[in-house]
Amino acid sequence: MDILLLNYEFPPLGGGAGNALYYLLKEFSKYPGLQLHVITSSTDKHKEENFAENIKITFLDIAKKNKNLHYQSYKDLLTYASKSYFLCKQLLKTNHYDLCHAFFGVPCGYVARKLNIPYLVSLRGSDVPFYNQRFYWLDRLFFCRLNRKIWKEAARVIANSQGLKELALKNSPTQEIDVIHNGVDTDQFKPSSGDHATLRVLCISRLIQRKGIEYLMRAVARLPQGKVHLKIVGKGNQEKSLKRLASSLGIASNVEFKEYISHDRIHETYQDSDVFVLPSLNEGMSNAVLEAMACGLPIVTTDTGGTSELLGGNGMIIAKKDAVSIAQALQKFLNDKALITKLGNRSRELALKMSWKNAAKSYYQTYRSITAAPG
Repeated sequence: MDILLLNYEFPPLGGGAGNALYYLLKEFSKYPGLQLHVITSSTDKHKEENFAENIKITFLDIAKKNKNLHYQSYKDLLTYASKSYFLCKQLLKTNHYDLCHAFFGVPCGYVARKLNIPYLVSLRGSDVPFYNQRFYWLDRLFFCRLNRKIWKEAARVIANSQGLKELALKNSPTQEIDVIHNGVDTDQFKPSSGDHATLRVLCISRLIQRKGIEYLMRAVARLPQGKVHLKIVGKGNQEKSLKRLASSLGIASNVEFKEYISHDRIHETYQDSDVFVLPSLNEGMSNAVLEAMACGLPIVTTDTGGTSELLGGNGMIIAKKDAVSIAQALQKFLNDKALITKLGNRSRELALKMSWKNAAKSYYQTYRSITAAPG
């Protein structure tokens, strides 16, 4: 079975969708009857690599001017869409592909639709209309209609969480959508014992308004000074304003910003923390939350999308845009250190039930069902 796979993100470029693809490819490398050609974006020049014997990756030069590896501009996406389309058309002249797997309905699903071969679309979050409020008018005037057409003509549409599926159905109520959750590598991400004098709070996220990080910082300012250390890992257009906010709140000495930590070392950051907080205003299925759970951290998160689906006696739900709610949750951990251990153990139990092996198996079964279907 030969699969053409489109995803404009791949580490170190991008966020959750890039990391998800990396782990899926590691599992797909164990499928000898599966051949994959991945078309993604490069951080610099056009290049090709063999990820495994059965997996080839082409990195397109999208002339990326924005050096923020976790953010793709409209120009980046348009360049990727154009270059990936023409490359795929060239490949189809000399290669046979049974289907195309597109991560994101736009732009990858749009490109896949133009190739005249069966295709499936993986919904990741920001590609679903009204997931991101800053795209409200674009979604309403343009992307709602375009996405409905892309989804309708796809052989399958798959969301990474029940919450994201429900949001997509608001745009297209009759669309059939399956759910395949993200997984987590529980061998790489595992607990490490340690006792800290302060409550070490971790947030790994893009520094954008949708993630609600300012409310987490305002929450820390409400807690006893010197009792909480907040580490924020990520980059984004709010980086400077968040650093200014830390200074204005008088917590600059208690807040640590890290722009980037390589994925092969990021588990150490989780292991050196006590609690993971994601105060997002909207979320699909957060890889960071899954990784934090695998490392035995209690989770504090908003009731949004797939993230809240991951809570089952291992954390606390907080209100959106509410620093007081976050502060109250963190205060419980300050008052009761045993609660960190209790909820952390439950996080690990839940994470062990989720694996990239299962996610890859579900996708592989989907591939087979599509290629076996008449026509």
